[in-house]
Amino acid sequence: MSTKLSHVSSDGNPMMVDVGDKAVTTRRAVAVARLRFSEEVLKILEEKNWEAAKGAVLPTAIIAGVQAVKQTSTLIPFCHPLPIEAIDIVPEVDKDGLSIRCTVRVTHKTGVEMEALTGASVAALTVIDMCKALSPAIEITSVKLVSKTGGEKDFSAS
Repeated sequence: MSTKLSHVSSDGNPMMVDVGDKAVTTRRAVAVARLRFSEEVLKILEEKNWEAAKGAVLPTAIIAGVQAVKQTSTLIPFCHPLPIEAIDIVPEVDKDGLSIRCTVRVTHKTGVEMEALTGASVAALTVIDMCKALSPAIEITSVKLVSKTGGEKDFSAS
């Protein structure tokens, strides 16, 4: 693990990382957001009872997540604009709530970890927005990077 922040210059100022000399490789990142909500909301999502919500919640969350991935560099100051090659967002309802897995791939000089995290986060926020009338107690319990490959350091959460 590095002891130096990559986005802070030697004089302590914020900076964008210079990726000019890095190798172009295929890079992939996977992030997962977890949501917890009431039994009532869980049942509506499981049964796809869209009349009780604002509309097709999970399909809308997928679209929002894709849009977010493509806008990451405009939201996070030091993210490079990237030619995204693939985005896969998979929501999965289970007995404990909802998982939203966002996988992003690019062939470039820098990775797509922030894009995957942004996609999963915005998809989760979209679910909250669309279901908040049913229950204001919906919470995002975690958003985390679960794997990344293709750069200098691969990562996989246990």
